[in-house]
Amino acid sequence: MLIFSALLLASCAAAANPAAGGSDSAGFWFGLWQGFIAPIAFLVSLFNHNVGIYEVHNNGAWYDFGYIVGLTIFFSGGTAGARTRPRASKGARP
Repeated sequence: MLIFSALLLASCAAAANPAAGGSDSAGFWFGLWQGFIAPIAFLVSLFNHNVGIYEVHNNGAWYDFGYIVGLTIFFSGGTAGARTRPRASKGARP
């Protein structure tokens, strides 16, 4: 269980900032991932000033779109919100 927890936390770590020396800008998939881990990255950024929750070196609208989709998936629970509940029959009282 301890190893699983450590791997889970390590998988939520954001990648290094390409603006600090890289040439590639973040695109849709990186925005999707960072949007999904943004709440966790926000908590970490409260204690570590080297962690940001938004990649400033991105390719524009596609990164932003991926970021918003990632946030939506995180806060909506993925497909759990798409399930429908069975309706009660008209004659039955709740």
